[in-house]
Amino acid sequence: MAEPWHEAVQESDFSAEASVQERHMDVALSGTADFMVKGHLDRFLRSLHAEVQRRALTEVSVDVRRLEFMNSSCLASFVWWISTVQEQPAEDRYRIVFLSSPTVYWQRRSLGALATLADDIISVQL
Repeated sequence: MAEPWHEAVQESDFSAEASVQERHMDVALSGTADFMVKGHLDRFLRSLHAEVQRRALTEVSVDVRRLEFMNSSCLASFVWWISTVQEQPAEDRYRIVFLSSPTVYWQRRSLGALATLADDIISVQL
């Protein structure tokens, strides 16, 4: 049974929530990720990374299918997260799987670029 994670973000045009099941975390992002929510997203990702490490989880699925837009500053937050995971010793790394919409152009382009940063830990599913 999935256990909701307490570090959710709920803003007027953006939400981020997560749940943990066994050794896996499911994250759902929706709305618009722009400069107005960058600080919230940064805190969310820092806390998420700490929780994944604390629980020794092996995978995080990030569902962005309901995320309509992400600007470059929020994309940089994901670059930080991926880089942080990559810098961990091999035994502490975990996989990040982005669940994306094939019809949303920014997702194909931006998530594809993120996957090239660390193809050993990142994958994108359409």
